[in-house]
Amino acid sequence: MIELEGVPELIDPVMICAFEGWNDAGDAASTAVGHLDREWKGEVFAALDAEDYYDFQVNRPTVALEGGIRKITWPTTRLSVVRVENGEKSRDLVLVRGIEPSMRWRSFCNEILGYAHELGVEMVVVLGALLGDTPHTRPVPVSGVTSDPDLARSLDLEETRYEGPTGIVGILQEACTHAGVPAVSLWAAVPHYVSQPPNPKATLAMLNRLEDLIGVRIPLGDLTEDARAWQLGVDQLAAEDSEVAEYVQSLEEARDTAELPEASGEAIAREFERYLRRRDGQPGPGGHATETGGVADGREGGTAGPGASYLRDSTSGHTRPRKPSPKDDVAKDDSKGADGDEGGADRGDTDRGGDGDEGSGPDQ
Repeated sequence: MIELEGVPELIDPVMICAFEGWNDAGDAASTAVGHLDREWKGEVFAALDAEDYYDFQVNRPTVALEGGIRKITWPTTRLSVVRVENGEKSRDLVLVRGIEPSMRWRSFCNEILGYAHELGVEMVVVLGALLGDTPHTRPVPVSGVTSDPDLARSLDLEETRYEGPTGIVGILQEACTHAGVPAVSLWAAVPHYVSQPPNPKATLAMLNRLEDLIGVRIPLGDLTEDARAWQLGVDQLAAEDSEVAEYVQSLEEARDTAELPEASGEAIAREFERYLRRRDGQPGPGGHATETGGVADGREGGTAGPGASYLRDSTSGHTRPRKPSPKDDVAKDDSKGADGDEGGADRGDTDRGGDGDEGSGPDQ
C-alpha cells in the first residue's frame, strides 16, 4: 500500500523520471533530474524497497562515516516533490531518480505508476540519453517521442517506431500508455567518442527541451559555464590528434548535410516561436539554454575544464575515435533514437558493477 503522509495536494503535477544505467549516456539524464532536485530543493517523500529490485552484486551499497557513525546507503529509486513558481501560476513536479532495476521491472513500473495515480500526475516525462554519431561541436540533438498518437500531435512529438532491445525508459513509457497515463520520453544524443560522464552540454540541451515541454522556467545555475568548459576541453583534446580531428570533421559534414534542408524552414520557425514565448521573461544569472543546446546570453569562451575521455591507443598513447564493435551494429541499426525513436547507452561506469560495459546502442 502506498502511503503519502506529509505530501500536500499537488498543483498540475508532472512526473519526471531518469535512471542511471543503460539509458543514461554521459549521465546526462540522471544529472538533469538531479539538477532540478537541487535547484528547487526537492523533498524526498518515498523510496522503493531496494531488495525488491536490485542485485547488490551489480549495484553495490556504499558506506560512509557521518559524525563518526558508519552509514550504509542502498541503491534504490527515490521520489521527491518540488513546487515551481511559474509567473502567476504554480506547478508541482514529482522527481523520480534512481538506477535501472536489476529485476521485477513490471512490478517496479507498477509501483511508480501507483504513486503517479495517488498524486494525480497529469503526465509522465522519462529522460534518457544514447550514444550516437553526433559531433561534440554541434548542438545536442534532443528528440521527444511518445506511443500516443494524440499526444504526438498535440505536443509536436514523434510517434515512436523503435523495435529492438529496450531499457527501463521504454518499459516505463509503455506501462504508462497501457495504464492510460500520458507519457513522453526525451532523448539526448551523446557523441560516442566522448561518452564518459559528465556531459553538461547534453544535460543543458535536455533541460531546455523539458522547459518547453512542461512550460516552466528552469534555473540553470553553473550548468551553462560547465557546458562551455566541457566543450573547450574536448576541443583541446581533439586538436591534439589529427585522426580524432579528421573524424570529428567527417561527423560535422554529415550532420550539416543532413540538416541543411530543414535549416531554411522549420528550424528557423521554431527558434522564432521560442523568441516570442520568452521575450517577456528575463534569463536567470546563468542564462537559459537555447534549442540548440547553447546559451541565450550570447557569451562565448570559458575556461578549460574536464574534457572527455577518448579511447587510447595503447601502443602510441594517442587518443583515437572508438573503433566499431559488434555492439555498434545495434546502435547503427537503431540510431533512430536521435531522430525521434528511442535509444540506450553504454555507460562504462565500473562503480555500478561488472566491467563497466553495461550495454550499447539505442533502446526503449
